[in-house]
Amino acid sequence: EAYTFFKKHIAVGDFVSVTGHIFVTKTGEKTIKVTKMTLLSKAIRPMPEKYHGLQDTEVRFRKRHLDLIANEEVKDGKCDRCHSEVTHKTIRQWILKITDYADRLLADIDKLEGWPDKVKTMQANWIGKSKGAEVKFKVDGMDKTLTVYTTRPDTIYGVSFMVMAPESPLAEELIKDSETEKECRDFIHRMQFIKDIDRASTDVEKEGVFTGKYVINPLTERKVPLYLANYVLMDYGTGVVMAVPAHDQRDFDFARKYNLPIDVVISPDGSDISGDSLEAAFEAEGTMINSGSFNGLNNREALPKMIDYMAEKGIGETKVNFRLRDWLISRQRYWGAPIPVIYCEDCGAVPVPES
Repeated sequence: EAYTFFKKHIAVGDFVSVTGHIFVTKTGEKTIKVTKMTLLSKAIRPMPEKYHGLQDTEVRFRKRHLDLIANEEVKDGKCDRCHSEVTHKTIRQWILKITDYADRLLADIDKLEGWPDKVKTMQANWIGKSKGAEVKFKVDGMDKTLTVYTTRPDTIYGVSFMVMAPESPLAEELIKDSETEKECRDFIHRMQFIKDIDRASTDVEKEGVFTGKYVINPLTERKVPLYLANYVLMDYGTGVVMAVPAHDQRDFDFARKYNLPIDVVISPDGSDISGDSLEAAFEAEGTMINSGSFNGLNNREALPKMIDYMAEKGIGETKVNFRLRDWLISRQRYWGAPIPVIYCEDCGAVPVPES
């Protein structure tokens, strides 16, 4: 009934006032009480991609109320107020591009007079600037390349598997028609009900599922398996991580659990070490081994040289990354922040004048 009403009486561009569940057209001539928000959602016109400030965003979605809530309002996969199920959902949302100011925000922290050093450090960590490399890994048997951001390009020769965030938009394409598709979908569904902060915890048990796909290490040309993993999140880098179990403890724990190879490429004194003999990942500085022409170099010395080498080969480049993410300002319940923009078919998105 509501959907029919909207189609008949409300045109694209009309203003609709909302009071409780009463929706009124701009003329005020028609009213109707809507008890199911899903009917309203069918009447809303999707916004074209060309509009500046709009971005497909992963949000927390309450199925019962068909609205969005903050991460902090989710407990054990349910709303902390109504206890209804909360899932992940990709919705086109308005974004404030605060990442354009990341360097300035970081630099100006020192200008804050009277702020405790502890708080300044927290702010710097929240912005989370890091320098590393973006590296391209081809998916075996597909015309697709996965881009990985890493602060440890010196360990690329030791990549023995890859891990991807289960909420990655690439997952759907990669698991389709694979032998493990059902297991992957079950895993993706289960991860929707676990908080990111819990998944990122160093104490959480590492778990994942094989996607059925392999990727090719660009330096060794070795095929390595691609997994969905609970400890990989979309909010940092690209949501795809090159796993080097000999030199990252999280990857080490995952490799031990799923019986994956552990290849040592950095040792304390340059001597050869078997991955099977390791009781934990070696994450300290050392000498490169099993790394081609970079053998014998201190790994910190080799790091920029390896980035330059990959840039020459067209398989990688230097990249500065931030933990800071663009600010989603239209997420709040129901309609969120009012965005004063007129959508014109000829001119695109036109800001409403302040006057």
